[in-house]
Amino acid sequence: MALIRESFKALERVTIESFDGLLVNYVKQKGGVAIVRGLRAISDFEYELQMALMNRRLDTGIETVFMMPSEEYSFLTSTMIKEIASFGGSVRGLVPEIVEKALSEVFKVK
Repeated sequence: MALIRESFKALERVTIESFDGLLVNYVKQKGGVAIVRGLRAISDFEYELQMALMNRRLDTGIETVFMMPSEEYSFLTSTMIKEIASFGGSVRGLVPEIVEKALSEVFKVK
């Protein structure tokens, strides 16, 4: 949470929160009407579609909107980033600077 907050601190309209329970309940509690989800590749679509349909069944008043990343980030996953960092590779430009520094501390390569 701290890394996310630091990464978005310049954006005054962005709030970082965590919650327990169902996403649709959290969205409703906040007065929201939509869930925004990212789709990197076709492989994401089946899972995200199932989640969207279940969320709609749980609360028909909340829609799911899918967005595509820019081409330069479409292949990235957190697993890839962690693996690159664990072997001492550079993740510069792929994650915020504060995350890059944290990963280099976690995966100090000898």
